[in-house]
Order: sequence, then C-alpha cells, then structure tokens
Amino acid sequence: MTQWKADDVVDQTGRTFIVTGANSGLGAEVARGLGEAGARVILACRNIDKAEVAARSIGSNATARWLDLADLASIRAFAETVDSVDVLVNNAGVMGVPLRRTVDGFEMQIGTNHLGHFALTGLLKERLTDRVVTMSSAAHRLGAISRDDLNWEQRRYKRWAAYGQSKLANLLFTYELQRRLSNSGSTLRALASHPGYADTNLQRHTETFQDHFMAFGNRVAAQSAQMGSLPALYAATAPDALGGSFIGPDGLFEMRGHPTVVTSNKRSHDLRTAEELWALSEQLTGVSYQF
Repeated sequence: MTQWKADDVVDQTGRTFIVTGANSGLGAEVARGLGEAGARVILACRNIDKAEVAARSIGSNATARWLDLADLASIRAFAETVDSVDVLVNNAGVMGVPLRRTVDGFEMQIGTNHLGHFALTGLLKERLTDRVVTMSSAAHRLGAISRDDLNWEQRRYKRWAAYGQSKLANLLFTYELQRRLSNSGSTLRALASHPGYADTNLQRHTETFQDHFMAFGNRVAAQSAQMGSLPALYAATAPDALGGSFIGPDGLFEMRGHPTVVTSNKRSHDLRTAEELWALSEQLTGVSYQF
C-alpha cells in the first residue's frame, strides 16, 4: 500500500459500520471517512449529545446510539438494537487515567479498552458479515497480562502499566479471534490497528501534569487525528486486508505516516496467554463466543 489515504477508500455504499467512541478524535475521523465513502455509520458512544453532533456533521447516513463500554448492561442493550452489521470498529478507549472501576468492578482501562469490546464483539459476532477492527497502540510494548490480577485488586496501581496491559490485551484478543475464526471455517476477519502519535483528546485525561506535557507534545510532534485514523480506516475497508494483520503508520518508529502492515511484540503472540486471557474474559463478562 503506497501512501494510502482516505480518498482511497473504495465505495462503501450499502454497507453498515459500527464505530465505538466516534464522537471525537480518531473515531470521529474513521466515521467521517466511512460516511464520505457512502457507508451507513453507527456512532456508538457514551456521550450521546456529542455523538449526535458528530453524526449530523457526517450526514444522513450517520446515526448516534448510546453505548457505555464500562457497563456490561449497556453493551447488551446496545447489541440488541443491531440486526446486521458488516464491520465493527472497536475504537473507544481511555488512557493513563487514575484508578477507577467500571460499573461491573473492572479496572477502567482493561474494562473499557478490552473487556467491553470483547463483550460487544461476542454479542455481535453472529450478526457480523465482514470483519472486526480493534484499536491497539504502540504502548502494548509496555504491557504484561496479569492473569491473577487483571483488574489491579492486589497490586499497587500503575496507570501506564495498566494502559499497556489493555493495549496488549487488544492484540492478544485480535490474534486469538482470528485463529478461532480460521479454525471454524468462518470468513470473518479480525484485524488490529494503531494510530502512531496522533493529536486527540485521549492524552488529556490523566488528571496530572502529564496532561500539559502531552498537550505540548501534540502541538509540536503529533500527526493529525485524520492521519492517525488512516490505519483503522484501511483495516476496516481495504478488500485485501488480511485477517490477523496489525496496521500502523509507515514512518519512523511508527509514530506517523500512512498505513502499512506492522509487527507487534513477542508477548502479543503468546498462545498460552491468549487462550488464558480469552477464558478469563468470557468468565468476567459472561459472554461466550460461538464458533
């Protein structure tokens, strides 16, 4: 893929996409790119007021629906409103936040970034026709999966280690989902993407001095949210995108640039960890996949 950009999205007329966390940042840009290509786009967001504004800016082919990924009841209620969907883009996330817990008692970052999307994907799997794209991060390299304390109930909480764990979980989930789909003969595809260093609101919620530091970094070093959205947009629409692929920027250190296939660390390919995380995720969310 040479200098792939939003204009290269093939016609998506007649296809339906769900994009979580699409009221701003990367999700809004992905939704906009899909809408401009003719897709019907459902913006699944916790802040429904902002989501409705974003949907109106895209056009009549975009609609907003309430979804709180930090609440399993909300996820189930949202899934019941979906009849059929071609592509699910698991974009929503939180980063570097203080210790907080979801409605169901999960640590907020693993609960929102991984467990919420794990549950949503499982509930929608039989209604999906094409693929699932899950947003990870280069920060997966900072993470390790604690199977005995996934929700930071026993350890001293470290916000960046927790974020890294959640982004590593996104990759382990994607690769394991693709293995299970392939083994079952399914034509569905599971892909992951990451935006590089993109200027979004995600960096503004640590509630520490780091917010100011990252805001400065956004101004001087980050690429735009529109550029950062391209890997996810490519993963969601490219006809030749392979299941199990990880798509990120092609620039130095994958910080910026156009979409390309990138590699993830060794931990993300550990089969035993993937299987154990999958079993634990089913146990915690109460969502079991059918293959």
